[in-house]
Amino acid sequence: MTQTALPPLLLIGCGKMGGAMLAGWLELGLPPETVVVEPNAAAVAAFAGRVRHVASIAEIPAGFAPAAIILATKPQEAPNALPALAHLAGPGVVFLSIMAGRTIGGMNAMLGGDARIIRAMPNTPAALRLGFTVACAGPGVTAEQRALSDRLLGAIGEAAWVVEEGLIDPVTAVSGGGPAYVFLLAEVMEQAALAQGLPPDLARRMARATVAGSGALLGASQEDAAQLRRNVTSPKGTTERALAVLMREEAWPALMLEAIEAATARSRELAG
Repeated sequence: MTQTALPPLLLIGCGKMGGAMLAGWLELGLPPETVVVEPNAAAVAAFAGRVRHVASIAEIPAGFAPAAIILATKPQEAPNALPALAHLAGPGVVFLSIMAGRTIGGMNAMLGGDARIIRAMPNTPAALRLGFTVACAGPGVTAEQRALSDRLLGAIGEAAWVVEEGLIDPVTAVSGGGPAYVFLLAEVMEQAALAQGLPPDLARRMARATVAGSGALLGASQEDAAQLRRNVTSPKGTTERALAVLMREEAWPALMLEAIEAATARSRELAG
């Protein structure tokens, strides 16, 4: 493996997240020997001629030896898909899973007990190469396999690592579900603008642009979020009055904490 090209990969599932990852990898120099398993031909139409597409695991070419197998299928499909991949498991290949709720131990059991597995949780801004992914390496994963996985995840945004797999549950709650919370903010800001009499088109444009622009400013700034908030808040001004409502003890901070706790608990339930 060089820093200018990737080794052949096996991608299981090419939905929105799998497709976003594949697009990022192609920009890094993904070889055409790469195989994508996806029953929906339309999902891989944009990648025609640049990778090999097969409709099922049974159609993977005999003797194909990928350096990494990326599991981007639905979690509920794991009990069928993973045992069919068990013959590929071993020290020389790393399984990189983005399936929510599937633990390293559970996946290893489905793969025959000799798999090298990395569990990762990306989020939807990956479609714009602005995602944030947190990953955890399981037993036996080599430094080279981790470096390859880090590069694959880095193709869709920023990647970070944790040692304890249990931390993937709050990661799922915060960054995995986080885009939904931000979209909700834009949604309720638009509704509030409408309630104050602003025209619908203006309310929508203003809410979306404000949330998107603020996110861009946050990403570009060296100041933390609290300081950026203070920068907007003039003493005895309109923003201070609004924040006095949002930051009441029973309001936004408490509700966000409760929401993250609920999502974390649900992630643990799904993991069994």
